[in-house]
Amino acid sequence: MPFIGKRLKKIKSEINTQKVYSLKEAVSIIKKNATAKFDETIELCMMLGIDPKRQDQGVRNVLNLPHGTGKTYRVAVFAKDAKADEAKAAGADVVGSDELVAMIQRGDIQFDKCVATPDMMGLVGRVGKILGPKGLMPNPKLGTVTNDIAAVVKNIKGGQIEYRSEKNGIVHAGIGKASFSEQQLEENARALYNAIDNSRPAGVKGTFIKKMVLSSTMGVGLTFILD
Repeated sequence: MPFIGKRLKKIKSEINTQKVYSLKEAVSIIKKNATAKFDETIELCMMLGIDPKRQDQGVRNVLNLPHGTGKTYRVAVFAKDAKADEAKAAGADVVGSDELVAMIQRGDIQFDKCVATPDMMGLVGRVGKILGPKGLMPNPKLGTVTNDIAAVVKNIKGGQIEYRSEKNGIVHAGIGKASFSEQQLEENARALYNAIDNSRPAGVKGTFIKKMVLSSTMGVGLTFILD
């Protein structure tokens, strides 16, 4: 049986985790009990009524949350000349071409997101087997292969999130920090819900969003519905 700390045990004893809450209630309870010594991430998990084995039922996209995520992302950009200058001016942390490939090949991956201009994708392909498994491969469908480098870098720095359905049909994403106001967390949660609800694959039958759970890094998960 996994070890449960005194703090988490106390939270579990005071909260009915079997109840289905409203979003407002869930946010209030989760935020109140996020009392770890660091600013806990508030995460939203959605269980979708999709067949994960079917590629046409996968859900994946990016979203600019109304209030960001509270997390600072390090961004790497494959670009050269004027586009490299644009990336640097927009706040990219690492910008380059062949030298960036060399960094990645030696395992020096000091970034959380990766963007590339279309003309650099041949070069990026050299490290695709490294970036792909880490979820860092630039993707035109997600807007990370683009000539509008400055806008994409600013969006990522501003709290843009990427969400995708996993093998078990679950999507989860951080929607803020415990230090956010309840209203900010509610608005971010609704924005993510709406984005996923609007991305329902054509082949899905029956209920699309089956269950939603809100939790914090060190806390319990609460099932909720939108009121």
